[in-house]
Amino acid sequence: MASTPRASVPISHWVGLLGRRDEPADGVEDYCVFLGQGLAGRGVELQRVRVPWMKQGWLGALRGLWSDAAGWRGRWVLVQYTALSWSRRGFPFGALAVLAVLCRRGVRCAVVFHDPWRHPGTRWIDRVRGACQEWVIRRLYHGARRAVFCDPLEKIRWLPKNDTKSVFIPIGANIPERLPQTADGPERNGAAREVAVFCLDGTPHRRQQLSDIAQAARVAAQSGAKLRVIFLGRGTPEARGEIERAFRGISVEVSNLGLLDAENVSDALAECDAMLCVRGRLYSRRGSAIAGIACGLPIIGYGGEAEGTPLAEAGVLLVPYGDAEALGAGLARVLVDAGFARELRSKSVQAQQKYFSWDRIAGSYVDVLGTGRD
Repeated sequence: MASTPRASVPISHWVGLLGRRDEPADGVEDYCVFLGQGLAGRGVELQRVRVPWMKQGWLGALRGLWSDAAGWRGRWVLVQYTALSWSRRGFPFGALAVLAVLCRRGVRCAVVFHDPWRHPGTRWIDRVRGACQEWVIRRLYHGARRAVFCDPLEKIRWLPKNDTKSVFIPIGANIPERLPQTADGPERNGAAREVAVFCLDGTPHRRQQLSDIAQAARVAAQSGAKLRVIFLGRGTPEARGEIERAFRGISVEVSNLGLLDAENVSDALAECDAMLCVRGRLYSRRGSAIAGIACGLPIIGYGGEAEGTPLAEAGVLLVPYGDAEALGAGLARVLVDAGFARELRSKSVQAQQKYFSWDRIAGSYVDVLGTGRD
């Protein structure tokens, strides 16, 4: 479907509604910031509003929302849903109260499902929490005028067969785009090739992730690749000691840049030759992979979830889940085979332009929700 022509001045005013702020970085707020920049070029102003239930309590926050929403009648309000945005411990009933207030005020509600499923867990409290989340997600879906998912709709198996309100819109990177001028990659002149690892999970998953990364680097080095592994982003500052121990005895350079602002993250990734993604199976909402695509990187990660999504059209090399040896062999191929690396970079650039640029994402929102004077 054709995108709505851009406008020079805003002709419509939308609201991006946020819950609790995530620390140290809030990916959902970043999503709204970049989406707002894309929408501005298409005649839509996106006002970011946070419901301060953590500070004011739910009664005070809902009273404030009732007052604010009086001026939003007829406007689109994009409610950003994650379970922990609307509750302290993952019981997000507050999101339903927010939706009820908005509907009573006559706004046009679209819920953006960043979490379209329950959080996993095997303890009894996890099962109870998960059941509550499933119920809330379905009630939000039924109460919203439009439902926006960041995963292909065929993967959202709980959607009704006669669904007409849902749309799949991929997420974009939460860093500025840095696409390469050519597909040849950085000129090294014999220096070590640089491999990015953007973000690590916390315990207990971090130990396994570092083990996989170190083993992949060892295999790549044994294959003749000269490399330097660069850690950056969430989870990397507190993992300095673990990273040093994981790479002890491996002839690979290691650098830990820690937390950087978005501009510096883009600059650092743009200077790399490849990215390793080992935080589980690569899937369509994996922000670190989307950031790599926004910088035109070849990506080596675990398969099993990315297949059949726009992510699979990018320059990704997928290997069996948990196979660190295959991960290392794939990394070695990318670093040694210039033609193959060039092909993957070209695919990442094309996927960024086709699916993941914020201009393209904003265009999809406008196509779905429309524009017009409020």
